[in-house]
Amino acid sequence: MSVVSARPDRTDPPRRPRRRRQGEARPAWAERPTPIGRLGKGVLLTLLVLAVLGPLWAVLVTSLAARDTINEAGGIVLVPREIDISAYVTIFSGGTVTQAVWVSTLVTVAGTLVSLVLTVLAAYGLSRPDSLAHRPLLFFFLLTFLIFPGLVPSYLVVTGLGLKDSLWSLVLPSAISVFNLVVVRAFFMNVPSELVDSARIDGAGEFRILTLIMLPLSRAVVAVVGLFYAVGYWNAYFNAVLYLDDNDKFPIQRVLQSYLLAGQSPHVTGNVPNLPGVTAYPPSLAIKMAVVVVTVVPALLIYPFVQRHFTKGVLTGAVKG
Repeated sequence: MSVVSARPDRTDPPRRPRRRRQGEARPAWAERPTPIGRLGKGVLLTLLVLAVLGPLWAVLVTSLAARDTINEAGGIVLVPREIDISAYVTIFSGGTVTQAVWVSTLVTVAGTLVSLVLTVLAAYGLSRPDSLAHRPLLFFFLLTFLIFPGLVPSYLVVTGLGLKDSLWSLVLPSAISVFNLVVVRAFFMNVPSELVDSARIDGAGEFRILTLIMLPLSRAVVAVVGLFYAVGYWNAYFNAVLYLDDNDKFPIQRVLQSYLLAGQSPHVTGNVPNLPGVTAYPPSLAIKMAVVVVTVVPALLIYPFVQRHFTKGVLTGAVKG
């Protein structure tokens, strides 16, 4: 015989949402945007987009404009009338710009590979707590990041190593960025030690741990750091000004500087190599803008391939949890 309890079933009544007290502020994520706020954000984002895309549009349109159109506009052309590619034909006809593009591509690819290898090896060694003298070495790297040795000592070192007028002078002096080194080291330190210990139990050495565990986990960080190095090598021109004398070894940024200097003062044209389109002073504005387009476009084409790794790579490498 079963006994049925006569005690009523107690169920908690639904709780009413807590009423906000007068004067209590809502959290930011609970605030509903007002129409005026949405309009203000839209206007702000539109202005930012115009500020970024406006100069690119002006440079592209001016490079494709005829000389008469540029003269009528008084300089920069914003509204295209007709497409004239004579500026691009001119700069690529002499072979100087083409050679400079190949030199910049070679320096960018080789420099990025060398920098990634050195940065990953140094970051892994400095991230291991049992590595030899990792703290003094880390202090040495940070010291070079805070205190620049100077232009004259750097020039003397490069010249003493026999790198003067060599493409290696564009790579080796800036082979390791301390900022990128710190980012990669922070990511390696966040890798669980259990993974490393299990690999060591299985007989893996340091090189196998780095290549089979660390690198597969750090693809996002390596991609972002590689982007930083690639953009840095592509945009670098100051080392070319210091260490290169042969015009055939000039990168595209050095050639761009030559075009820009050729239109400022006739006193500086003596140091400018013989460039196509600089037969008369000053060179056409369309020719200058065409060289700028050739310089900027490769960097814009590389970024979309690593864009999905950008935020993840920076956050996972810069934040230590």
